[in-house]
Amino acid sequence: MINIQLNCLVPELYVKDINRSLAFYNRLDFKILYQRESEKFAFLEHNGSQLMLEELSKHSWLTGLTEIPFGRGINFQIRVNDINQLYEISLQNNFQIYKSIHEKWYHVKDYLHGQKQFLVQDPDGYLIRFFQALGNKST
Repeated sequence: MINIQLNCLVPELYVKDINRSLAFYNRLDFKILYQRESEKFAFLEHNGSQLMLEELSKHSWLTGLTEIPFGRGINFQIRVNDINQLYEISLQNNFQIYKSIHEKWYHVKDYLHGQKQFLVQDPDGYLIRFFQALGNKST
């Protein structure tokens, strides 16, 4: 029996080719917590962030047309421990970098929260925003 602590929110992403998607996420150090190969489904985790992948089929819950890039208008922010390593892995694998690594400071109430981040597109066009926290500072 597998004992997995589920997050309160776990997005499920439809993909065209589960094996291609698994290869992408595996290179970025996502671990398969479990999968249902007959259903072309996998539950992944990276540093506490979780997501599910499911290959499109006639049983998929679709509310509209499915055209690449999937997930238009959304990005998934994932906290990581070593942003530079993941960025180098992305470059070495010729992943589609949507926005290069950079520092960004966000206003939060009366202070600034900093993070180093980059955005990469997965094989189906979902934007994944990896970030490493830089801390807070006064405005």
